[in-house]
Amino acid sequence: MGIFGRKDTTPKTTAAGADLTALSGDYTIDPAHTTIGFTARHAMVTNVKGGFHDFTGTLHLDGADPANSTATLDITMDSIDTGNGDRDGHLKSSDFFKIDEFPTMTFRSTKAEALGGDEYRITGDLSLLGVTRPITIDLEFNGAAKDPFGNERVGFEGKTEILRSEWGLTWNAALETGGVLISDKIKLNFDISAIKNA
Repeated sequence: MGIFGRKDTTPKTTAAGADLTALSGDYTIDPAHTTIGFTARHAMVTNVKGGFHDFTGTLHLDGADPANSTATLDITMDSIDTGNGDRDGHLKSSDFFKIDEFPTMTFRSTKAEALGGDEYRITGDLSLLGVTRPITIDLEFNGAAKDPFGNERVGFEGKTEILRSEWGLTWNAALETGGVLISDKIKLNFDISAIKNA
């Protein structure tokens, strides 16, 4: 059985040497080894990348019933980092994330699916700026292992695209050559390491 319940047609080998059904359980996302990032098009010609440093999250993996697999994520918006202090300050301001009023962005899953092989999909509600809308994240299972400290870990990579305007993020500036300063489309990327709870 795959992590989200679909029977795998090819044998799986994890670093822990266990069948994937043995990975069912509750996990805590490890922020020290997890990356939550985003990419936005800037001035129509280049990409600006950033991420968040302060977040917590959980996974519940159920190898017998994919409907019981869940994920949560809580991100502290003040931890946004694009590598430029002035830009980060602008993003935290009332033009964008209004962090004094809306300090946290959250994700709560509503559905999990096995697509075959190591590919999965999770759907859930993303709440930002007081607006809650559904998003779908495509995930790839990277494997499982027991680390040198005895922790059982699982890893996933995920990605999705959103339109920031759907959450009320509409600030922009027109370019003299046409177009706008910041794209509406934002790419979200997740590189997740989670530790199985004792």
